[in-house]
Amino acid sequence: MRKFWLIFAQTATVCLAALFVVSTLRPDLLPWNSRGAIVTVAEPRAETPGRAVASFRDAARQAMPAVVNIFTSQEVKRQRSPFINDPLFRFFFGDPQDAGPQRREGLGSGVIVSADGYILTNHHVVESVDQIEVALADSRKVRARVVGTDPETDLAVLKIELEKLPSITFAQPEQLRVGDIVLAIGNPFGVGQTVTLGIVSGLGRSHLGITTFENFIQTDAAINPGNSGGALVDAGGNLVGINAAIYSQTGGSMGIGYAIPVSIARQVMEQIVQKGSVTRGWIGVGVQDITPELAQSFNLPASRGVLITQVERGSPADKAGIKPGDVLLSVNGRPLTDTTMMLNLVAALPPGQEASLKLTRNQAESELAVTIGRRPRPQQRK
Repeated sequence: MRKFWLIFAQTATVCLAALFVVSTLRPDLLPWNSRGAIVTVAEPRAETPGRAVASFRDAARQAMPAVVNIFTSQEVKRQRSPFINDPLFRFFFGDPQDAGPQRREGLGSGVIVSADGYILTNHHVVESVDQIEVALADSRKVRARVVGTDPETDLAVLKIELEKLPSITFAQPEQLRVGDIVLAIGNPFGVGQTVTLGIVSGLGRSHLGITTFENFIQTDAAINPGNSGGALVDAGGNLVGINAAIYSQTGGSMGIGYAIPVSIARQVMEQIVQKGSVTRGWIGVGVQDITPELAQSFNLPASRGVLITQVERGSPADKAGIKPGDVLLSVNGRPLTDTTMMLNLVAALPPGQEASLKLTRNQAESELAVTIGRRPRPQQRK
């Protein structure tokens, strides 16, 4: 009897030891352990036809093929060191003339606006460069040539020779409103084609000092270096603007970006394609906004019009008798509110046409007829 009791005690001890080892090392093998249970997850429901879905993939899919990456390069002359004739300098640093020319690389974005190969981008993306390569969304790469540029709106038109090119559709500019959803598409920092989402934060932004003629769309869609010249599209994938600049204290996006409206981009593009450049009206004056202080000093009833601060000798304004200190009130009957409006109205007039300018001088109003001249093209920076 004692023998059987010892056998039972030893067996129980071995079983308990085995159970302890298994529960410690492989608890999933024990039948009462719940960690081996199957977890059931909920599957997404099929999209119901007509049900609104918070996705802009269709807009992105429509617009992205027409947005291209632009890679530029420019030969940069080496600066001649003042110690070039020093034998000791040449011994340690060699002869700089033996080294090849340096090349400066740049990048940006562009938008194919025609199946014929015309591309809209920014002037500053292609300014002074001597080589431009365009990379399409379908991985094709091709050299591009500059058809023409317009520094005063920061726009440029390129041309590539390829078949079966996708092109973007233009939105109706008058339908854009503050609060509309927009997508910014481009090549930020050269990481590849990227889509960011935001809204239209403001319209008609001016007095920013970015270009001569300013009428920007403001958006909080992230725009970063490399996005310049890319597309700003609406929720339908239609082009509403060309991304141009950002307000930033760090160099990156801070939620304030600016795009050139499609209405301006289209006008500039058509003139460049047809004529090779943009023709604008000009009268040859320098102007300043009327502040309440200036209005009081000139005894004006309200802060209206613009102050003539300079008149170029021999210009249309000089020939018409306009003088510094005059306050220009209207152009062809359209009252002026600020210098931006004045520049846009005069620029829209064809050279050779006679325009009626209403002004005040010494508190007396008068009207002058001015023959509009052609605005000189700004000098290109070297």
